[in-house]
Amino acid sequence: MCAAITAASAASVLDSRMLQSFFNAHLHKPHIKQVGSLFSHLIVSTTKSRFFISSLADHSSQSSSSSSVNEEAIKTHVDLSAIDCSRIVKSVILRCSHLWETNSVKPFGYSSLKEHLLGISDISPETTRKFRRVSELKPEDVLEILLGFQFHRENPQIESGKVESLWGIFKWSNDQNKGFKHLPQSCEIMASMLIRVGLLREVESLLAEMESRGVLLDGHEIFSNLVEGYVCVSESERAISVYDQMRGRGLVPSLSCYNVLIDHLVQTNEKQLVFRVYLDMVEMGFDLSNADMANLENVIRLLCRDGKIQEGRSLVKKVMGLGLNPSSLILDEIANGYCEKKDFEDALSFFVEMNCAPSVVVGNKIMYSLCRDFGTERADLFLQELEHLGFSPDEITFGILISWCCREGKLKNAFIYLSEILSRDLKPDICSYNAIISGVFKEGLWKHAQDILHEMVDMGIKPDLLTFRVLLAGYCKARRFGEAKATVGEMVNYGLIQLCSQEDPLSKAFMVLELDPLAIRVKRDNDVGFSKTEFFDNLGNGLYLETDVDEYEKKVTGILEDSMVPDFNLLITRACAGGNVKTAMMVVDEMVRWGQELSLSAFSALLEGLCASHFSIKAVTGLLEKMPKLVNQVDEETLNLLVQTHCKKGFIGKGKIILNGMLQRHLSVKSETYVALLAGLCKKGNSRTIRCCWDLARRDKWLLELKDCKVLVGCLCQQKFLKEALELLESMLATYPHLRLDVCNMFLEKLCVVGFTTIAHALVDEFLQQGCILDHTAHSHLISGFCKEKRFSEAFTIFESMQAKNLVPCLDASILLIPQLCRANRVEKAIALKDLSLREQSIDSFSVHSALMNGFCKTGRIGEAAILFQDMFSNGLLPDIEICNMLVFGYCQANSVRKVTELIGVMIRKDLGFSISVYRNVVRLLCMNGMVLPLLRMKELMLRENNFPHLIVYNILIYHLFQTGNSLLVKVILGELHKKGLLFDEVTYNFLVYGFLQSKDVPTSVQYLTAMISKELRPSSRNLRAVISCLCDSGMLRKALELSREMELRGWIHGSIAQNAIVGCLLSHGKLKEAESFLDRMVEKGLIPDNINYESLIRQFCWHGRLNKAVELLNIMLKKGNLPNCSSYDSVIQGFCTVNRLDEAMDFHTEMLDRKLRPSIKAWDALAHKFCQDGRTAEAESLLVSMVQMGETPTREMYTSLINRLRSENNLSKASELLQAMQLSGHAPDFGTHWSLISNLNRSKDKDSANRGFLSRLLSESGFSRGKSSKQG
Repeated sequence: MCAAITAASAASVLDSRMLQSFFNAHLHKPHIKQVGSLFSHLIVSTTKSRFFISSLADHSSQSSSSSSVNEEAIKTHVDLSAIDCSRIVKSVILRCSHLWETNSVKPFGYSSLKEHLLGISDISPETTRKFRRVSELKPEDVLEILLGFQFHRENPQIESGKVESLWGIFKWSNDQNKGFKHLPQSCEIMASMLIRVGLLREVESLLAEMESRGVLLDGHEIFSNLVEGYVCVSESERAISVYDQMRGRGLVPSLSCYNVLIDHLVQTNEKQLVFRVYLDMVEMGFDLSNADMANLENVIRLLCRDGKIQEGRSLVKKVMGLGLNPSSLILDEIANGYCEKKDFEDALSFFVEMNCAPSVVVGNKIMYSLCRDFGTERADLFLQELEHLGFSPDEITFGILISWCCREGKLKNAFIYLSEILSRDLKPDICSYNAIISGVFKEGLWKHAQDILHEMVDMGIKPDLLTFRVLLAGYCKARRFGEAKATVGEMVNYGLIQLCSQEDPLSKAFMVLELDPLAIRVKRDNDVGFSKTEFFDNLGNGLYLETDVDEYEKKVTGILEDSMVPDFNLLITRACAGGNVKTAMMVVDEMVRWGQELSLSAFSALLEGLCASHFSIKAVTGLLEKMPKLVNQVDEETLNLLVQTHCKKGFIGKGKIILNGMLQRHLSVKSETYVALLAGLCKKGNSRTIRCCWDLARRDKWLLELKDCKVLVGCLCQQKFLKEALELLESMLATYPHLRLDVCNMFLEKLCVVGFTTIAHALVDEFLQQGCILDHTAHSHLISGFCKEKRFSEAFTIFESMQAKNLVPCLDASILLIPQLCRANRVEKAIALKDLSLREQSIDSFSVHSALMNGFCKTGRIGEAAILFQDMFSNGLLPDIEICNMLVFGYCQANSVRKVTELIGVMIRKDLGFSISVYRNVVRLLCMNGMVLPLLRMKELMLRENNFPHLIVYNILIYHLFQTGNSLLVKVILGELHKKGLLFDEVTYNFLVYGFLQSKDVPTSVQYLTAMISKELRPSSRNLRAVISCLCDSGMLRKALELSREMELRGWIHGSIAQNAIVGCLLSHGKLKEAESFLDRMVEKGLIPDNINYESLIRQFCWHGRLNKAVELLNIMLKKGNLPNCSSYDSVIQGFCTVNRLDEAMDFHTEMLDRKLRPSIKAWDALAHKFCQDGRTAEAESLLVSMVQMGETPTREMYTSLINRLRSENNLSKASELLQAMQLSGHAPDFGTHWSLISNLNRSKDKDSANRGFLSRLLSESGFSRGKSSKQG
């Protein structure tokens, strides 16, 4: 729509007064009052309204005409020809690269163990927790981490980043010291995980490094999986390289690996490689089954079609030695291969060796080839040999012999084969009869032609057009024109042709034979000696043809000869030329039965026809697979079409294979082909393949048309290949310098539509910085994009910049912007923009008015909305239901019952109907004001006047009655529903359950919830958690548990509130085992939501001394991706301290710090006290330093505990220094401690530098220096 409104029209309309209105409009307007006569204008005559609308349309037409002139005038000023395209694009890429470049992963060598452990801690928190405080890992530790990850891994979609963290741990531990040596099991697990997420080169690096360190792995599975991994990402060379390495080391790939690799090599047409790999698999002696037959069939097909028949035959022998009998498809492929090489004796020996006969299709192909190349006699002998092997010829087999016997002039043999068909209870094919009729005419036995035709009809075979052409050609050749005329009559009877009463049947016969009836005359020879007579009529008159007799004979003889052996290629070509692809495909099937092969011209015509038709792409694919040799001969035009068709239909892999074949043949690839392939790849999202194709297209110097560019840009932007899209922009700007404005606008539109307005904005900025003058369309795209992304401040900025340039946004941008200006309290600008938009594009003024009405109503400016409504009506814009909906919403927001009532009356009189949103707003308003009678009338009106389902009307009413606490009226409504026989749906039940619960009517709420479940309806999660929580709070634990069991039986998730309520209630009743059992069932049955929160239960279990269960709940939260709060960790830490499990407490403390959580003072105090109590003084000192580093102040009790511990260890100097630090922290020691230290220090001469170091460190962390403290002392 933006493109239709140009900067030229803006220049012609914007006068100084209109521009001034953008800033000053409505600034001095008094407060708008409610207009009492608002709706009186709605009663004006329809005729007047129509007259106004007609006048408005005429005015719009004139305005549009003038705008187009001004558009051309302004476009001359938009000159982008001199810009530096490359500089602009490079600058935008530099500015916006952060939008498509992922944050670079820190190299493993530069990441700490803590960071790596944190990366996998949500997978196996219990495993990683114990290694957070270690300085180095042992091989056994790495194995434990890997096993923990492997055991707990559940979501493969998030696995990639986690495996990278594991790989980081693996590398870090390997690099921590030169003597470190991973356990073989660790290497195997690590390799399997890397393969699973596609980090294949890392696996090769791992294998190489382990081998250099002398670590021997069971590489059978690893190498096999690695080969399969490379195959999955289509890296054939790497797959073969790894396979060769594997075989070079004497390792045997798995059967799965062999099958995957072989299938891939078949798909990529690697004939030599696939034969080598399959032969290797056979020689390994695998126990092959029928399930592995498909690969063997594919390999044999590939070899035979490449002429390697002997290799295929030897492969079949080896497979048979393993007990796997070849399928008929394999036998047919080898036979076909021999047939194409005309090596029929070897084909026969193969069947003898296999002790089997070919299929009918292959047998017929052999017979056709023998007849064509060596004659029917040899073909007959070969048929006898095949029959000895069990071959069962069909009517087509004998039909081939009949056709070629007629061609050879052996009519007697043809009749013998026909009798053979009949003796075997087979039904002759119509082509056989056509051939015999042709042979009869060719031998001059025209009198018997009708007998054969009658026999054919008696057999139930309806003659076709070709049959009658043969009859006409034969009679014309024999100069039996009377019989020819009779034949034309029969054709009319069969509905094959139409004959007018004025038409001469003989002329019609000549036309059917494609002869010119005007150039052929049958004349009587009046010469006494009959010197010109060629034939006689029934009366003995001598007749002759006045025409080019040689040409005539050549034509009719040619028809007879061509009809002996059917030319299916000609039929296919003609069908495709006529657009009848379906018929052509049916002819192909018949052609295969007759043992014939498609010619290149017919194949090309058929492919083009299939691509242009609505035929399934599978038909094209099947045809290509059957004719691989012809594919390699098709011209580049057809191949380009094939690639495009496959890609557009979603068969990207097939399209790539065809494209690769084109490149190998050095054929020209069209730009449209690259576009189709890239568009298809974008939908698949394979960035690596897209980049390869992109580079290939650019190297090929593709030249895109604008229509192709538009398609490709949309795909690239949609899949976030933004850098490629910008590179394409640079190419297009350079290729089409005279269309740069159109190219730029097209790119801006696509970027804004898919949510990358930031890039579009940067692009516009770069154009402007180079002095370019962009039209209003470019800016309008930015406004639309920012509005859709809800970045309204940026949209306003663009709008203001357009004002400064005397530009008006396009209609669609204005419609998006006007409501947002109202919401931003810029009403004057919204109104002015509306007025300007109406001047620019008055033909769609209704949309502009609707946008402003929407803005007024949504922002509570109902007075302005009412006046706008009046203005619309006075200008001939009749309101529709959407406008009325907006006004209803506005009046409801303003709580104006009277105005809503008036408006509803107008809507009824104008028969506008009511939407559900109008009804909902009105019901809410009436419920809030307690207006029961109007409420019931509104309900009746909706039931009577609208086609909405009645239950929806009642559901809305029930909901809002509950919202206003009117449960008594709800019960009345329910009685009405029962009387009408309306059954409750899921929504009704949910409203009733929650509504009665909010009304404190718990029994009724539970009653409806029970009824809902019994009807196999699922209550909402809100209702379930609300009812369970209410039951638990009310002391009805038994009912809550019953409801929970019903949920368990149905596999319904128990949310955090429900679980916390039930377990909390059980704990409050002292039922600890029941509480733990309930939580265990939640885990076993997978009923825990992803957003689970156990923080309250963790604290309660810690209080009850059930630390293991508390830790288990904390781990579940972490595995679900939810970080427990500090209070949860504090409870666990203090609990472990209470039971003297200090190492575990310290593990959780360290985890808190690693997760940027701040332990409470109580947690610090509990740890320090317990360390001192257990004599772990150094750890207590370290804890104090760590606490000070975090900006926390140790408590007096912490200082006292550590000082007392130091005193007991007779470390008086350090105790004294700690006492000084305690005083500097604002704590006063007790007199006894202070005096004891002083007296003991006088007797002590201990000046340990290490002790001074501790005090210095502690004081410096506290913000004090030793020098300062001494001065203060």
